[in-house]
Amino acid sequence: MCARYSVLWFRRKVTHLSVIVNVALFLYLVTTLTSHKVYKCHTLVPKINLSEESPQRRPDTATTLTLQEKMYGDAGECVSGGLKPSVYQRGEYWVLENYIPALRTFPCNQSITYTTHADYTFLHNLEPLTSRWQGPVSVAVYAPGPDFNIAIKTIIYLRDCVSQNIKNQVTFHIIFNDLHTPMVPPTEELLARESDCEQQQLANLTSRASYRHQQGLLYPINVARNTARQAARTYFVLPSDIELYPSINFIPEFFKLLSEQDVTSYSKARVYILPSFEIKSHIPAPATRASLAQLVAAGAAAPLFTTSCRSVVNTDWLQDWLSHSEESGLSVFHVEPSGPLYYRWEPVYVGTNDLPLYDERLYREGKRDKISQMYALCARDYDLHILNNAFVVGSADILKTEVFRSDVKQLSLTVEEVMPELTILFGLSHKCATLLG
Repeated sequence: MCARYSVLWFRRKVTHLSVIVNVALFLYLVTTLTSHKVYKCHTLVPKINLSEESPQRRPDTATTLTLQEKMYGDAGECVSGGLKPSVYQRGEYWVLENYIPALRTFPCNQSITYTTHADYTFLHNLEPLTSRWQGPVSVAVYAPGPDFNIAIKTIIYLRDCVSQNIKNQVTFHIIFNDLHTPMVPPTEELLARESDCEQQQLANLTSRASYRHQQGLLYPINVARNTARQAARTYFVLPSDIELYPSINFIPEFFKLLSEQDVTSYSKARVYILPSFEIKSHIPAPATRASLAQLVAAGAAAPLFTTSCRSVVNTDWLQDWLSHSEESGLSVFHVEPSGPLYYRWEPVYVGTNDLPLYDERLYREGKRDKISQMYALCARDYDLHILNNAFVVGSADILKTEVFRSDVKQLSLTVEEVMPELTILFGLSHKCATLLG
């Protein structure tokens, strides 16, 4: 009996001791986890106070940041890749990327790529373009069937006989339909060819009737735009049309703007707008905003598409922009939120190379081919930073050489498929809804 009671007594003691140990262990764990949680919360406080909405933002931190450091801190992480030729497909199109590469390469975070598109009849614009643009140019050339050989002859002539700038700066990508595939020689063979600069004439090449017009092939403008932009090797890009020439000295002035200190807490996503103008034929493209303003005052220049498509032009700020006192360097003239104030406006801008792409189902002939990208920028709440001493300008005659038509099929596609998809992907934004109208 005594042994039995001894065992019971021992078991009770062990049970009590176990309870005590478990309670102590629980209290220890609670204390440890609580202190750890408090520590983590304290480490988050400075990040919260440094946000742009916080009234406790430390001004001494903001003053040490340049605009590039604040807005584009990852620009230094980009890699300047080579221009190696490659072949791939985009839907029904074959792409020869970097088919004829530029001789010169540019640091990816110290330059801007002008990305554009053309068929061979528009390639002559590369001479005035590269005389004003000192950075890389990425151009996608649509050349189906027999147009391929004419495009190649034109490109080689431009490189060998017209401008060393074209040879140094411009990288050519070729696009053609899979049902209109030409014979494609290797890049090395093309680079070994030479043009007869004395006998050959550029006009004789570019004035020929194109195969694409004879076959009634639609111009895949957004396939070309995306091809040229995705092949760019710089952090910043300027997507534009090849017949629009930028104001001079833009690239160094843009990076000076980014190197300025920014003490504000404003850090919304943005693109930098270059106002677009058309000038009368045979008038040299102006070099400065002051000379452009004189042409506008004389009736020799006007905002782009003023006469042909008034609905895409918003001129509320243009008069002030033109009359603004001349200043050296580049700065932001005005900040405008993207949205309904700019109904159907498709501006030329500088942005990062990770911006939304263009819808490749839309063709040039059907009009409104930039709608998907403009809606995406608006829905993502990008601001439009209009630059003061920068612009693009093209000849009104050149801009009218392509005859546009209203494509009922594309209009139906836009309304029934593109618009609903945009609202699903980027959200239904009431302020952006008129862009789809």
